[in-house]
Amino acid sequence: MDETWAHHFDPETKQQSKQWRHVTSPTPVKFRKIAPAGKIMASVFWDSEDVLMISYLERGKTVTGVYYAELIRKLRSAIKEKRCGKSSHGVLLYQDDAPAHISAVAMVAIQECGFELLSQPPYSPDLAPSDRALAVMKRSST
Repeated sequence: MDETWAHHFDPETKQQSKQWRHVTSPTPVKFRKIAPAGKIMASVFWDSEDVLMISYLERGKTVTGVYYAELIRKLRSAIKEKRCGKSSHGVLLYQDDAPAHISAVAMVAIQECGFELLSQPPYSPDLAPSDRALAVMKRSST
């Protein structure tokens, strides 16, 4: 599991920027319009095969323990739907130690779903979060 900010903006299309003008009239000066970039929080859950679930946080909301607990329950449903039979072997969940992720409400949801929580490896600036997840998975399988 990892969270990231997805930045976006809606540029003007070629069709939207067309103007009627006479053949002899000069080319209109077009002011460069820079649309403000928006951003949205995306929570991504994946396994060794593919992405299991992506959830986008509503604008103006924050990630809380209650919100994260609901994501965990949705993840359980996504695993049952996409990985039929594999959840019976157990699910190892790797997440960071953000306050919402380790809140009491989230921990109860993780236990209710039957997920085993993997511990965080020591911080290493040369590993991306997904690389640390792989390192934990390799370490736990040995």
